[in-house]
Amino acid sequence: MQVIHEDKDFLILAKPAGIPVHRGVAVHGETVVDWLTKKYPEVKSVGDDPKERPGIVHRLDKDTSGVMVVARNQKAFEALKQLFKERRVEKTYLALVLGAPKKKHDVITAPIGRLIRNPLKRGVGERGIRGGRPAATEYRLLEYLGRYSLLEVRPKTGRMHQIRVHLASIGCPVAGDPAYGGTRAALPRLNRQFLHASSLAFSYPEGRRLRFEAALPKDLSAVLRELRKAK
Repeated sequence: MQVIHEDKDFLILAKPAGIPVHRGVAVHGETVVDWLTKKYPEVKSVGDDPKERPGIVHRLDKDTSGVMVVARNQKAFEALKQLFKERRVEKTYLALVLGAPKKKHDVITAPIGRLIRNPLKRGVGERGIRGGRPAATEYRLLEYLGRYSLLEVRPKTGRMHQIRVHLASIGCPVAGDPAYGGTRAALPRLNRQFLHASSLAFSYPEGRRLRFEAALPKDLSAVLRELRKAK
């Protein structure tokens, strides 16, 4: 775990892929929470559910790398949680997807809910899902890479698996994501999904705009180099 920024109120971490944020069903091995409570024991009393998710304001999927913020005290937690709730946190991701979107720049607005046939997964639309909630994901095409496209993605809401579900819904599943892209989205050189939280920006305290970035990990950089060579 890399600490990008540290002050009295919060930490900015660069989470590696393969590490879940907190305990849950079928979660094995060390989590971000385990690491946090060892290195920063003050977070043990912070949050809505400090026993299970101390200091955790938001989360990244296990196999998604990149920037995340953790609160170090309850006052900061409440303030940061409110920023996320009011959608005043700008989250930017890099995603390599199979195929190419029809539009180079668009906002996907399909509601997201649990799949009735598989509650562990999410889906879009009005049929086949339960508890659908509004969701919005903005994307911009950065580069064509043969069978793949590199996108900059900015989720406007925070639904579980939102980016993966929304991109798959327009026929462009995230590369390396078997859950929503199946075997056709597999990348031989990558054993996880190509999704990276590249930056996080918010005002804290109000009026002081902060922006934090995490460099693309070596495994994802290597994939891009190979695809660019093959163009």
